[in-house]
Amino acid sequence: MTVPFFTVDSIIGGRRRRARKRNVVIAVLLILVAVTIALTLLLGQSFTPPRDVIRVLLGEDVAGATFTVRQLRLPRAMLAVLAGLSFGLGGVSFQLMLRNPLASPDIIGISSGASAAAVFAIVVLSLSGPIVSIFAVIAGLGIALLVYVLSFRNGVAGTRLILVGIGVSAMLESFIAYILSNAPAWTLQEAMRWLTGSVNGAQLGQTLPLILALSVFGGLLLGRARDLEALRLGDDTAAALGVPVAKVRVIIIVAAVGMIACATAVAGPIAFVAFLSGPIASRLVGNNGSLLIPSALIGALLVLVGDYCGQFFLPTRYPVGVVTGALGAPYLILLIIRVNRSGGSL
Repeated sequence: MTVPFFTVDSIIGGRRRRARKRNVVIAVLLILVAVTIALTLLLGQSFTPPRDVIRVLLGEDVAGATFTVRQLRLPRAMLAVLAGLSFGLGGVSFQLMLRNPLASPDIIGISSGASAAAVFAIVVLSLSGPIVSIFAVIAGLGIALLVYVLSFRNGVAGTRLILVGIGVSAMLESFIAYILSNAPAWTLQEAMRWLTGSVNGAQLGQTLPLILALSVFGGLLLGRARDLEALRLGDDTAAALGVPVAKVRVIIIVAAVGMIACATAVAGPIAFVAFLSGPIASRLVGNNGSLLIPSALIGALLVLVGDYCGQFFLPTRYPVGVVTGALGAPYLILLIIRVNRSGGSL
């Protein structure tokens, strides 16, 4: 039996090839996001010439284009990108930390907590605007803490946290259904639009909370990228590599929940984006470095493409949450089957 011999050059060469592949994937995803944004700005119910779009983006007033591009298409595209980045980055952080692709905010109750708080604020308290978003963010953080505490027993096991999260999510969904069943007609429509997940009626002012969330929470997550990679190997291995596991878990949970809650507060719980982004990124990148940036870009692409398809490629206009939900449900079934067979992770 021949024992393989690895030289320093071969190891370095392998690392360079893996890094090159990851960089190529990121570059392709960036191009796809940019192309989709351009398509969103150019094509809608009418076609706006590229020259007019550029002039509007530079601040000029162009007859027949200023309102369409600046007031309708640009805010919608920006909100879709920022929400997708937030969902993708927050979702994959949970999945990596817990080494389980099912450990998504969609599954473990965080999105349901934010949704329940928003519905309560809209229907029962008759609130609207930014205060609803504040309710959603606080509830998302509170539910994350509750799930973490209930699943803690000599540490937090991924499977236990997922099961507790599913139970909490089921209770929250029942609460939402009860509130909606007693909602007056004038608030029911607003609550349902919010629950579906949508970037309809987007305004540039709505992007500010997401920009701040990405800057603060996203910066924290990207700064812990190496620690997340170590956690993929297991808590004991990560601790042996010098990672303060308990501290890093708290930072990741707070940052990821903050991003998810802010995105949910602005755009609603856009179904399965946080869940899908990580596994897709893992398929594309493989074991070639951190999945954080690729997952964020895939999240942005999913929301952009889902929203555009919901507007123009289907017989009736649908919010983006309906499109991503239709895509995510069968993928969830396939992923559960694969995880069940292999016990796998991302």
